[in-house]
Amino acid sequence: MTTLIEQLAGVAPDSQLGQALRMRAEVLRLSEAAHDAVLVPRDPGGLSHGLRAALAARMCRHVGNDALVKHYESYLAHSADLDVAALVRPDGTCGDPRQDAMARHADMLTCAPRNATRNDILTLKAAGVSEPDIVRLSALAAFVNYQLRVGAGLRLLKDACLQ
Repeated sequence: MTTLIEQLAGVAPDSQLGQALRMRAEVLRLSEAAHDAVLVPRDPGGLSHGLRAALAARMCRHVGNDALVKHYESYLAHSADLDVAALVRPDGTCGDPRQDAMARHADMLTCAPRNATRNDILTLKAAGVSEPDIVRLSALAAFVNYQLRVGAGLRLLKDACLQ
């Protein structure tokens, strides 16, 4: 079975890299499970499935990964939360102070994570984001950024194997 990360990195199952990845199949399987847990959890709390998809697409757009942008935009298109669609753009806002604050926080965690401070958490709380939702947002940002970096690394390895 080919995982999303392998598909988006363009790793052919019968390639050298594909064969090497089979030796790490458990890591890829756990990555797929983490994807589902942060994107479509049974209990989304205050981060609806559509909002999660919009924020994920936004983070991917910051990094320039068009394939992942399309992946997450397809999740958004199948959700009932099209009112957050503007958040897929890095400069987009939806007019809801809470959701706009989460988008800005996702931007910071993607583009300048070293700049994160306690004040950023206080800003989220002031915008009405609960502590459990701050944790959910952080988990989403951590996973999407992990996924972006693993994909980029696999593309580099794939290119090196072709040399």
